[in-house]
Amino acid sequence: MLDICLLGTGGMMPLPYRALTSLFVRYNGSGILIDCGEGTQITTKRLGWSFKSIDLIMITHFHADHISGLPGFLLMMGNAGREEKLTIAGPPGIEKVCRSLLIIAPHLPFPIEYLEIDGPEKVIEMLGLTITAFKVNHNLTCYGYSIELARQGKFDAEAARAKGIPLQCWNRLQHGETVEMDGVTYTSDMVMGAPRKGLKVTYSTDSRPTPSITEHAKGSDLFICEGMYGEPGNEEKAVEKKHMTMYEAAEIAKEADVKEMWLTHYSPSMNKPQEFEEAVKAIFPRTVIAKDRQTLELRFEEE
Repeated sequence: MLDICLLGTGGMMPLPYRALTSLFVRYNGSGILIDCGEGTQITTKRLGWSFKSIDLIMITHFHADHISGLPGFLLMMGNAGREEKLTIAGPPGIEKVCRSLLIIAPHLPFPIEYLEIDGPEKVIEMLGLTITAFKVNHNLTCYGYSIELARQGKFDAEAARAKGIPLQCWNRLQHGETVEMDGVTYTSDMVMGAPRKGLKVTYSTDSRPTPSITEHAKGSDLFICEGMYGEPGNEEKAVEKKHMTMYEAAEIAKEADVKEMWLTHYSPSMNKPQEFEEAVKAIFPRTVIAKDRQTLELRFEEE
């Protein structure tokens, strides 16, 4: 199970009624935060999820609305009693940028490990999850992220009995171990079926439409994508600023055939994103015009 919360939905600057875009994902007692603009600690506090549980922060790029909230957020984590190591991942220069920001928060009670992402794609195995960073098309180096939770096949008790595998080996084999008993070696593939469909969340913001987004969004249970502009006439501005319209995001969701798309990162000039819902859904019906602190609990199929 994955708990998902889109803490804010704004782009460029926080507004009295709209916080900056940031994603909080919880799994198995650990938390992952993607982006940390100004005021992110406030929306997290309103949500009520624990700061202390966050083990990984991933930054998409170094524009202020995606990283300037980091000092306050880390201070809040320290005040919550965190002492364990925190990992911060992001584009090349992530350590230098973070250390510059943390001049104003120099005494944190936990160590920080920095993970630099470079190249078109990088796979990170952490916290029991597979996280893929993929490069997108903004006016400086920017990454999207896919978070995947794999699901192993079903345990076949009949096969285990037919092969004479001792009962005391079953649990260990279900957990992928190889077991030797009475001179016989048993492996998990003897009793486990083919892997089943897991869970996948893809997050991409601040980019023009690009094949890497479509490719990595495929198979996603939830695709969170920027919809910076909804009003007609902003197409040229989207190209110039290297952002995306709601309709371009919907075309990506349609091509990737995701289960559901949440739009986010709205322009400050767009007061009521819901006004464009009908037009966007005409392209991709499974679109949600997301609001701050939009929350979803993702479960495996058949659960």
